[in-house]
Amino acid sequence: MRKRKLPGRHLFVLDTNVLMHDPSAIFRFQEHDIFVPMVVLEELDAAKKGLSEVARNARHVSRLLDSLIGEAGQDSINAGLPLPSGGGNGNPGRIYFQTEDVSHAVPTSLPGGNSDNSILSVAIALQEAHPDTSTVLVSKDINLRIKARVLGIRAEDYLDDMVLDDASLLYNGMAELPRSLLDRLTSEPAKWQQSGRTYVKVDKAQARQWAPNQCLYVPDSRNLDVIFRDLGEHGLAIEPVKDFTENGNTVWGIHARNREQNFALNLLMDPELDFVSLLGTAGTGKTLLALAAGLAQTLEDKRFREIVMTRATVPVGDDIGFLPGTEEEKMAPWMGALMDNLEVLTDTDTGGDWGRAATNDLLHSRIKIRSLNYMRGRTFLNRYVIIDEAQNLTRKQMTTLITRAGPGTKIVCIGNIAQIDTPYLSETTSGFTYVVDGFKPWRHGGHITLLRGERSRLVDFAAEQLA
Repeated sequence: MRKRKLPGRHLFVLDTNVLMHDPSAIFRFQEHDIFVPMVVLEELDAAKKGLSEVARNARHVSRLLDSLIGEAGQDSINAGLPLPSGGGNGNPGRIYFQTEDVSHAVPTSLPGGNSDNSILSVAIALQEAHPDTSTVLVSKDINLRIKARVLGIRAEDYLDDMVLDDASLLYNGMAELPRSLLDRLTSEPAKWQQSGRTYVKVDKAQARQWAPNQCLYVPDSRNLDVIFRDLGEHGLAIEPVKDFTENGNTVWGIHARNREQNFALNLLMDPELDFVSLLGTAGTGKTLLALAAGLAQTLEDKRFREIVMTRATVPVGDDIGFLPGTEEEKMAPWMGALMDNLEVLTDTDTGGDWGRAATNDLLHSRIKIRSLNYMRGRTFLNRYVIIDEAQNLTRKQMTTLITRAGPGTKIVCIGNIAQIDTPYLSETTSGFTYVVDGFKPWRHGGHITLLRGERSRLVDFAAEQLA
């Protein structure tokens, strides 16, 4: 449910997946009541073991429910326990637990032993027992919601964690530069130098429409691309970008092939930015650009000690099962994109086979592959961290990863929200969407959406025709 006022008082019946998706969901329903079926408690108990995010959330929910119950007696539990959040109207909602058999006969075509059907049975019984109260089943399971509606039960998705109403509203990091500012780009009085960089001053009225480090362009000119900068006490300015499409300007031998890639390399190579996110479809160069910038700043500029790469291990098809070996060996099958791009970045004839082997050994010694499962408690100092396939991470997982960054560390998130493989995540609830939107106003963060595929003409055609 979104945080919104609903007419009258509602009774929300929660599915297990809602609580395991967001343990704090029990506090998100304002002044309304919630009902927790016994089968939900059973499923939470079954899911609590392990080190996965689901298991941790199940344990978290259990602790929250235990703290709510506290020393309450049976009569208090039967009457419903008050919830801390009341929507500001002084009339807090209550949480009810199933303390007796309130099930209702479901159609014979639905097996009675199924957990989802048990929840449906409870919802039907509550709806009949409380005709003056709006009973709503809340579930992340679309099929359960369909079955509920077929049986006459109001059902809704849990959308409190939805960042945007529509993915098309997501910040893309670019905007057209007003032609009224073109004269300032060539006006010497408006320019000044600072730390070897050239800035053109703009006033607050002009800059109100832009986010810090937003990329600005003139459609019919590549020479007027700039980035808006919030320089703190030094004011607001726009900075001409470095043109990485020219032969003389490369990043680890890589040229930008279009405007968006050029903006991306400028953001990635900027030492003032601690967080950069790249969003784009397959073949737009996200991983290649991020890795090239990391290698250049680690091995050439000595800005970082090493590159750390991680990603969510969510399979596209059937799970291949247990993987033997060390942490890096277990992660290797998931890091095919890294290996493919390393081949491109080390594809050189310099030094022959021996030279390529030596280069590969050097690169692998400075690139560490780390599993998402072992990130808690770690701190990365002076590291260049690439989070691949970031669209498959939840808000909590993304927060856990980003808060590992210590002094001198840069976080680069890359992903495509059109290819989400994690159950119950969508384009509007993905952790990637969450950080793109959340870091938008920060002057040490940047984002760019890559629009054009550069992998091959086959990929371009497939992306257009098979989407």
